[in-house]
Amino acid sequence: MNKATPKRLVIGMTGATGAIYGVRLLEVLQDSDVETHLVVSKWAQQTVEHETGHKIDYLRSLADATYSSGDMGAAVSSGSFHTDGMVVVPCSMRTVASIATGVGDHLVHRAADVILKERRKLVLVARETPLSDIHLENLLKLSRMGSVILPPMTAYYNHPKSLMDGVDHIVMRILDQFDISTDLVERWTGEMKNRSADIQSII
Repeated sequence: MNKATPKRLVIGMTGATGAIYGVRLLEVLQDSDVETHLVVSKWAQQTVEHETGHKIDYLRSLADATYSSGDMGAAVSSGSFHTDGMVVVPCSMRTVASIATGVGDHLVHRAADVILKERRKLVLVARETPLSDIHLENLLKLSRMGSVILPPMTAYYNHPKSLMDGVDHIVMRILDQFDISTDLVERWTGEMKNRSADIQSII
């Protein structure tokens, strides 16, 4: 019997705003037992440097394995390389369209295509606003294929004190999709502060 492989997660980053979500996800997973395989597109690298000040070397230091976006022969380009799924964070609308139509412009797209054909979990942290009909149709198509569409919508029920609290909430929700449990911020418990007696009586 072969030795069990560790939990493996492919992380793709593309050129949409919200690079901090991908950076923070890698930071959280760095000291975990999850093996991370990172692919950063050209424009994602530009966005990371513009929005966070981090360089590509910092991202590479956080991942267990990294691949060039043009390396179409990388391990993650084949279904025979077993993984537990993939998250694209942030996910641009160009990437959404490429995955939805099977156009593998670079390794992020190809790796996502592999996840779909192998019936593994694909989570897309889609970043755009407002959404056009084209965006919505592509997202719906991918949802019907089994992808999880997880736009980074901040929660306020846990009373975030900073922008990073909002980022951590999204990172926690991403990891929940892969059954990787981490309580980065307070979860919803059903307890509401100052709930009025009138509401309680209606219930």
